[in-house]
Amino acid sequence: MPIPMPSTRPKEAKLFRNNRSQAVRIPVEFELPGDRVLIHREGDKLIIEPVKTPANILELLAAWRQEPPLGPEDQFPEIDDMPARPEDIF
Repeated sequence: MPIPMPSTRPKEAKLFRNNRSQAVRIPVEFELPGDRVLIHREGDKLIIEPVKTPANILELLAAWRQEPPLGPEDQFPEIDDMPARPEDIF
């Protein structure tokens, strides 16, 4: 069950560069659980949400079902079967 987060007043945060990416320093009162977030744009706003970790195998399987199918670049290459080598077992 998600932990309800109380609403707060807006607070200014600092933007900075991390190599070629722009990053935001999030104030402690806005700290999110975990080490990964989902980010998307709604108009001129960026929405940052914590990634929900599946609580059990059923939630994990349901999350995998939402993933798009693998593309051709994700498939294993065809490998010709090699003939079996005779082995002397005695």
